[in-house]
Amino acid sequence: MVNVPEVKLGVVAVSRDCFPMELSHKRRIALMEEIKKLGIDAFEVQTIVENENESDALKALDEIKAAGCNAVVIYLGNFGPEGPETLITKNFDGPTMYVAAAEESGKDMYNGRGDAYCGMLNASYNLKLRGLKAYIPEYPVGTASEVAQMIAEFVPIARCIIGLRNLKLFGFGPRPFNFFACNAPIKPMYDMGITVQENSELDLLVAYRKHDNDKRIPALVDEMAAELGAGNKYSGILPRLAQYELTLLDWMEENLGASKYAAFANKCWPAFQTEFKFVPCYVNSRLVSRGIPVSCEVDMYGAISEYIITCASLIPPTLLDINNSVPADIYEEDIKGKYDYKLNDTFMGFHCGNTPACHLTTPNMGYQLIMKRSLEPDGEPDITRGTLEGDLKPGEITFFRVQGGSDSVLRSYIAHGEVLPVATRSFGGIGVFAIPEMGRFYRHVLIERGYPHHGAVAFAKIGKTLYEVMKFIGVSDIAYNQPKGVLYPTENPFA
Repeated sequence: MVNVPEVKLGVVAVSRDCFPMELSHKRRIALMEEIKKLGIDAFEVQTIVENENESDALKALDEIKAAGCNAVVIYLGNFGPEGPETLITKNFDGPTMYVAAAEESGKDMYNGRGDAYCGMLNASYNLKLRGLKAYIPEYPVGTASEVAQMIAEFVPIARCIIGLRNLKLFGFGPRPFNFFACNAPIKPMYDMGITVQENSELDLLVAYRKHDNDKRIPALVDEMAAELGAGNKYSGILPRLAQYELTLLDWMEENLGASKYAAFANKCWPAFQTEFKFVPCYVNSRLVSRGIPVSCEVDMYGAISEYIITCASLIPPTLLDINNSVPADIYEEDIKGKYDYKLNDTFMGFHCGNTPACHLTTPNMGYQLIMKRSLEPDGEPDITRGTLEGDLKPGEITFFRVQGGSDSVLRSYIAHGEVLPVATRSFGGIGVFAIPEMGRFYRHVLIERGYPHHGAVAFAKIGKTLYEVMKFIGVSDIAYNQPKGVLYPTENPFA
């Protein structure tokens, strides 16, 4: 994926001067060997940072910058100097991680004891004194192999942070009429480091028309036809869709400016169909497959949520309505007794046709039935063509959203679950989802805390990564599906 950062770590060992520097040196060498075994791109900073003055920290920073590192691991090989080691975080423009070495052997508890367990407390205390953010694992003390695994978990977290700080979100059009759920206060986006460029539908239409007869269209139509294969049921719409895809890609290239990565939040109905003469869903699905989220209905926070998932998992996400209950007869026939879920643990996630083809069992080019009822009630579909439809493939998922409210406070939810191998008997890009205790989560998180109807879907269980990312960017309200017996604050204990 070209629209996400590549993380290059700098690993800095630190040493308090009253402890053997050689201990930090040896432990750093052992750690780097374990990091290489995991295939992580990491630069070994040769300067060991001591606490006599700040010159070591500045030398280490020079090494880090010269090597092109965009994330740093500060490794307490012994107690460590809390001042200089936190100075690195203060002066480095990227995410940092703090981790400490465990003692190796009871046979060497004189010169081989480093007290990094204690030093980590002072490091974290000093970070708070300076008002600095850093990633500290759940238990940040370990052997070289254990610390290397912690660093591997840091890589996707760092990728999310770097991506957000270099992201430009393009918006086209106001949200659809009366779609208050897609309201998007801008300050929380700035708080995440995101640049926002808001444009009108007219801007997009003008750009689209400039691509009339673009010489690249025929080749792109062939590419789309090859991807769709037997599912290419409305091939006549492909030239319009190809023209639109080129429009968005060119807009991105011409307008990124100082940013490195992009996401789109575009209006897609109702005027879109009458003026552009298609629905854009299939193009949205293709771009998100390349790491460029395009959210529906000008859902800016939906696009941001998709982008975070993309950085965290390196798997294309989707954005779905938390849409409809599973009928009791489907539950009785296909779920009950086969899977350990209650009826209200299940729901259907749906959108018109924006889910990438790789996540659909039998992807087909279709038309937007709901829009056709009002725009083309009689005859064959034309301007409502362009959806990518099919049931979602079964497998593990994470439902996720970050949301900025009218109070300019960021909130988030994360829930693990799965798509069940159950036929939906319906239309659109749609699947039968199951999340443990979904009924309670629906009431006491989604409804109680005022979340909109869109949820971003990661096709992997990445809750641990997302939770740490949310903490790092300052989200204090991170909700999840509470297990049975653990009550939500608003849940009636007598119900």
